[in-house]
Amino acid sequence: MPTYIMLSRLTPEGVQTIKNNPQRIKEVNREIEQLGAEVKAQWATLGQFDFVNVIEAPDDVTMSRISLELGSRGTARYESMSAIPIDDFMSAL
Repeated sequence: MPTYIMLSRLTPEGVQTIKNNPQRIKEVNREIEQLGAEVKAQWATLGQFDFVNVIEAPDDVTMSRISLELGSRGTARYESMSAIPIDDFMSAL
C-alpha cells in the first residue's frame, strides 16, 4: 500500500484543543482509519511542524480526501507527500 508523509502545523484553535484534550490526537487517528487509511507512525516535533505522520492509504485520492477533511476543521494546516521506498526508487533508475 502506498505510504505518505503528512506534516501538520496546529492553528491557535488546534493548540487549545490539544491542550484541553490530548486524547484528540488519537481520535483523529481513528478518523483517518474511518476514511480508509492507517497511521503507521506519529511524532510530535519541534520546529516548523508540530506533528509528522506516516500514513498508508490505498491511493492519492484517499490521501487527498483525508487532507481536505482534516484541513476543513481549521485546527491544523497539512502538507502531504508521497513516500517511495528507497529500493523501489533505486530500481526505477
